[in-house]
Order: sequence, then C-alpha cells, then structure tokens
Amino acid sequence: MAVKVYKPTTPGRRKSSVQDFSDITKTKPEKSLTVPLKSKAGRNNSGKITVRHRGGGVKRMYRLVDFKRQNFDVTAEVVAIEYDPNRGPRVALIAYEDGSKAYILGYDGLKVGDKVMSSQGTIEAARGNRMPLENIPLGMFVYNVELYPGQGGQMVRGAGAGAQLMVIEGKYAQLKLPSGEIRLVSKKCAGTIGKVGNSDYGLVRYGKAGRMRKKGWRPTVKGKNMNPVDHPHGGGEGHATIGMKGGPKTPWGKKALGVKTRKKGKASDKLIIQSRKKKRR
Repeated sequence: MAVKVYKPTTPGRRKSSVQDFSDITKTKPEKSLTVPLKSKAGRNNSGKITVRHRGGGVKRMYRLVDFKRQNFDVTAEVVAIEYDPNRGPRVALIAYEDGSKAYILGYDGLKVGDKVMSSQGTIEAARGNRMPLENIPLGMFVYNVELYPGQGGQMVRGAGAGAQLMVIEGKYAQLKLPSGEIRLVSKKCAGTIGKVGNSDYGLVRYGKAGRMRKKGWRPTVKGKNMNPVDHPHGGGEGHATIGMKGGPKTPWGKKALGVKTRKKGKASDKLIIQSRKKKRR
C-alpha cells in the first residue's frame, strides 16, 4: 500500500493523507462472513463509560477473520483482497478446495490467485502458510502467533508487523517481537509465515477532526482546561500549569507519566527474556 497526498485545496486537505486502495479487488464484503457490529460508545455492560472519547462514527459490519485456520492440509486460493474498517491490514478472502470460504489477515506481498495452506505438520515455508513454530525454519518472520496451542493467533496482528523466530530449545520457541521484546512461546503454538501487509498504514495523517469523528473518536480535552471537580489538573486562573507535587495525574487521581503499571510477579514474566523497555544500542 502507498499513501496518497492530495493538493492542499483546503486547510483540512493540506495536513492530511489517505490510503491508496488500488490493491483492493472486491468492495462489498462476503455476506456469510459478516455480522452486525453494535456501537457501544466506550461503555461496558453496565452502561458506564470505560473508554473515554468514543461515540458516533460510521456504521460497520464485523468481518469474521479466521485467526485459527484449523482446516488442515487443504489448499486454499486467495480469491479477493478486501478493506476491513476494523483493523489496519487488509483481509484476504480465501476459498478452500472443499468449497468453504474464510477471511484471513492479508500478508505482505499478497496477490489474488496465491495458494495458502495450514497444517499441524511440516509444509512448504511459503508466505501465508501456517504451521507450529517448531516446524518453521529459524530466522523467518511470522505473524498471527498463538499464545496457547489451538487458541488462535493473538500476537503480531497489526499492519506491517512481524516477529522473528530466533531459537527453538526444549519446549519453547524464542521470538523477537516488533516491540523489541524477546519472549518464549510454546513451540506447539502456530504462526503464519511472513509479515502482515499494509505496512504504510501508520503513515496516514488524518488532518482534521471530522475524519476522526467518522472513525468514532470524539474530542479530547486537556485536564488543566477542566474544573477541579472534573480533573485533578483543573482549576486555577487562566491557562494554569499542572503544578502538582506528585506529578501529572489521571482523571481518577493516579500517577500518569513515567510510572510502571505492570504488576510484579505476573505469570508471563518468566517467559520474557528481554523487555521491550530495555534501551537498545
């Protein structure tokens, strides 16, 4: 994907860019693989706002992406490349030899007509093929990686992401994640070979508030512009500084900047070999 920049015909256009949709081959989603997506406006099951600044936006249908791909040892062909408003990468519509269809995450270099396969054994190490980490050659990049065998991919799913398979030793495979973190994952967990496509997705500049409203984001206001009843930073005369002894706070009075929030003794700590927080040389 490329990023398209238009001539600055308006103030909003001057600072914005858009995705180039030339790679899309099908505009309407597969009806059998979509479900309605109800807008929740950042509220939980009690109706309380748990995520601020959400609401409105364009209606969406949710594409049922297959993160497990458990139709083993059956060749599938990529029949279409589609846009998915719910995620950064493209989704590929694949058709299996037995007639069933599914959506999978689009990989880098995806083309209509590509053949992909998923297996519990060893198959060709080609882009888009999925198998357990223990069967993938060392040094290759993988995405849509499972944390627990058979549970479906949970890691490395963002646009342009890829984790490098470093070492397989004992029961574990060592992965270098896009964040720089190096961690252990069971070698029985499955991963898809390659990198997630649409790597330029993060370069898009939205340019104006109206485009963010269409995405479902409402305006964000600084705490120091509020009243004391609404935020710890609020109050004072004019555009007052934060000026708090303990440093910046969240709306609920907890420290906001430079404070580690990860709980000590978390179960996955023992699987992390190198933290993403470690300074890289």
